[in-house]
Amino acid sequence: MISIVIPAYNEEDGIAELYRRIVEAAPPWQDDFEILIVDDGSRDRTVEICEKIGSVDTRLKVISLSRNFGHQAAVSAGLMHAKGNIVIVMDADLQDPPEELLPFIQKIREGWDVVYAIRTKRKENLLKRVSYWAYYRMLKRLAILDIPLDSGDFCVMRGEVVDTMNRLPERNRFVRGLRSWVGFRQTGMAYEREARFAGEPKYNFRKLLKLASDGIFNFSYRPLHLIMSMGLALAAACVFGAVFVVVGYVTNLTLFGFNPRNATGWTSLIFTVLLLSAVNLVCMGILGEYIGRLFEEVKHRPTWIVKRRFNLPDDI
Repeated sequence: MISIVIPAYNEEDGIAELYRRIVEAAPPWQDDFEILIVDDGSRDRTVEICEKIGSVDTRLKVISLSRNFGHQAAVSAGLMHAKGNIVIVMDADLQDPPEELLPFIQKIREGWDVVYAIRTKRKENLLKRVSYWAYYRMLKRLAILDIPLDSGDFCVMRGEVVDTMNRLPERNRFVRGLRSWVGFRQTGMAYEREARFAGEPKYNFRKLLKLASDGIFNFSYRPLHLIMSMGLALAAACVFGAVFVVVGYVTNLTLFGFNPRNATGWTSLIFTVLLLSAVNLVCMGILGEYIGRLFEEVKHRPTWIVKRRFNLPDDI
């Protein structure tokens, strides 16, 4: 059995085409399959179209969430419902082409546990491409584990890997990071990411920024190390400056046109205070990101709530 997990949010224009292309691409897999559409609180006819298809083909199953919990929560909900010994994660916008899946599945049958997709080309605008490029390289430098460059959620995994990921307790989930964290034998395969088939991109700048911060703050302590390094550097600079001022005052020393005895009021003082205040606020913001995530974890609220299941038992 192959389970295909697909998070969907307002994808009425392309969901039927996605189903058609998966079904057409499936025969070479030589395996039974199920399509798990996780509706992440869509406000259009996505659920209606999926249930209409599912009433004819029971291989298509729908998990409808009670509201929009976010892409990563929807992927996690789908992984929790997947029953296949091979599990595929892909997006509903057909940027991850179903026709590319066969080589990934073959790699799994060769003995690999995870085969993730590496995007060689993107069809987004220049600003997005540059932002993605910079983010993945910054994440690789900051993260405490090796997260592959230019790899997204599109992947094929063994069921054992999915079971391990499902047992991880955190609620603020960054799926591609968790996939790297669990280990197992992993390899990447290059593919050219297609343009969106229909509709508008669902990841706006705010959501992309949240996803980026989740990847950094969930898998890196280095921002905290950076704060400490900045504090030590500023402390050393202050000590050096204080020594310089005392020595200059005692010896009536003039250096670079500055003499402490003649400096009755420093214009630069206000700029120093503003700089240190800004640094302090940035450091507090970084600490706040970590504390906020701790706050979310200790509440133990569910990551998602299922409103309705279609072609699935209700007691999952």
